[in-house]
Amino acid sequence: MLTISAIPSAGHNFSEEEPVIEPRIVIVGFPSAQILDITGPLEVFSTASRFLSITRYATQLVSTEGGSVMTTSGLEFATSPIDEVRGDIDTLVVSGGRDMDEATDDTKLVDNIRRLASQARRVTSVCSGAFLLAAAGLLDGRRATTHWAECAQLEREYPNVSVEPDAIYVKDGNVWTSAGVTAGIDLALALVADDHGRKAAAIVARRLVVYLRRSGGQGQYSALLAAQSTNDEPIRDVLDWVPDHLTDDLTIPSLSARAHLSERQFSRVFKSEVGITPAEHVEAVRIETACLLLESTNNTMEQIARACGFGTPETMNRAFRRRLNTTPSNHRHHFGPA
Repeated sequence: MLTISAIPSAGHNFSEEEPVIEPRIVIVGFPSAQILDITGPLEVFSTASRFLSITRYATQLVSTEGGSVMTTSGLEFATSPIDEVRGDIDTLVVSGGRDMDEATDDTKLVDNIRRLASQARRVTSVCSGAFLLAAAGLLDGRRATTHWAECAQLEREYPNVSVEPDAIYVKDGNVWTSAGVTAGIDLALALVADDHGRKAAAIVARRLVVYLRRSGGQGQYSALLAAQSTNDEPIRDVLDWVPDHLTDDLTIPSLSARAHLSERQFSRVFKSEVGITPAEHVEAVRIETACLLLESTNNTMEQIARACGFGTPETMNRAFRRRLNTTPSNHRHHFGPA
């Protein structure tokens, strides 16, 4: 059985002048919880505690009755009883898992999540943990997300929640929700950045050998990721080439010539392999790249539009409205650098 506790700082000299703080993190699990929903954020917080001298996240794992809890992977972990948690909490993290109907029917669990949320500065969920927040009434009138395969169910069962299916994580006030499984790592890195800035989060990300963060608004089902699954070598070569040449001629005549296929054959095979037309894919990649630039740089709209092949901010704006139902300016407002 795995016993998890806070790990003290190893004294990384991030900022010697700032006092060490000890935010209290309470992570909620339950039988058949997804282990990575728990250990992903936990590893981010523990790594921050080891390598940032300004913080020691004090983590506590809890469940309804306490004791040993079996996860979906077969790994057990030790927990404390949730109703014994008292005092202020910095961040409440609610994990997801397989048997969410049983979890949301556990009135003791749901009532205690509601109680702990009232004591927490920040309330978060990973993956289907959003269902527990919703069952506790904590997502009413808020924007939220969950695993892409369960967004429709969350929207159907909790109509007072504004579900955003195309997001890695969503922040609405002091409530943060994330997409599935590994998105909990993205969420936790964003929380570290929220606490201590992007430089601190970058230190943690480098130690974990992950991106500082995938964009909060990056689609869960990314065009760049979907492109990796194609089996056709000429199409795969084109897909690999496109992201680095967004300002080139990416029309069907140009792309089909690169694949050494006729325009008709290229369009047919591309749609069969990727699931969308070449033009739709190019626009999706340009939007994803623009999102990353909006979030990670202070480049102007004109610079980003040119770099992504849109040409003008007006063209980029129309593409964002059509595909994401937002504008580049609003995207930067929600996810951009401080």
